[in-house]
Amino acid sequence: MLFKAKVLLIGIILTLVITLLLSLLYVRELENGGSVQLKEQVPILKSNKLGIVIPFRERFDELLEFIPHIHSFLENQNVLHEIFVINQVDQYRFNRGSLINAGFKEIISSYNTIDYIAMHDVDLLPLNPALDYHYPPSGHVNHISAPHLHPRYHYASFVGGILLITKEDFMQMNGLSNNYWGWGLEDDEFYLRLKEAKIGIHRPGNLTTGTLNTFRHNHDRAIRKRDMTKCYNQREVTRKRDRHTGLHNVNYVLKKKHELLIDGVSSIVLNINLKCNKTLTPWCLCSEYSVKNTKNLKKE
Repeated sequence: MLFKAKVLLIGIILTLVITLLLSLLYVRELENGGSVQLKEQVPILKSNKLGIVIPFRERFDELLEFIPHIHSFLENQNVLHEIFVINQVDQYRFNRGSLINAGFKEIISSYNTIDYIAMHDVDLLPLNPALDYHYPPSGHVNHISAPHLHPRYHYASFVGGILLITKEDFMQMNGLSNNYWGWGLEDDEFYLRLKEAKIGIHRPGNLTTGTLNTFRHNHDRAIRKRDMTKCYNQREVTRKRDRHTGLHNVNYVLKKKHELLIDGVSSIVLNINLKCNKTLTPWCLCSEYSVKNTKNLKKE
């Protein structure tokens, strides 16, 4: 009888130890989206406040749908949040990286309660409630729109769409490159910054949804044509790691700050005038390149 009692006691102790160990672990999906591993879990503090940073230009119909949707989605997760629309109002081509850098600077200088940000495309609406927008694990970014979930982009190094990062990590990495005028590639350069800083990429795992139903991609390419023009030496320069520009030297002017209310949901709109050094990045205005080429052809 005494022996059975000892065995029972040992079993109870082992169960408690295993339960305790499991409570300190979480499942993190590896970057290839296929396998998982166990790592130490950093406690989620509900007091951490998220700043949704939306690089934006002339897509008001999408914004009307996005703001109430993301607010409701985050409310259901009890995520404290503030929504910031970083609206480019200058004459230059759209620059997602510079807008996020400028928005981040304005947010941390005026809203000291923000602990981490989500770089969030306005046309990507999360549908699966298991997508976790809480504070990222220590030493990681949280890539919500992972390659195995995004409706369009499925390559392993993709970190665009929706990416959560702490204030400290964003500053340590010097933000994003400012060289990317026009559509695309700034997030691929940011991936290289993550690798150099040895910051891991946490991606959602064990979801019941996939590329067709995890998000709604609210983008009609027939209506919203992407600015994919490459002019001057843009193609060569913007396929390299940029070690010269970033958060520390983003050049902009805050023109106006507005409070925008959509369906009862409040957001802050920051009208941003980006500045372009045409000696370094003449491709901020490809229209000038077209005019020069046309004149040269006429001369010939």
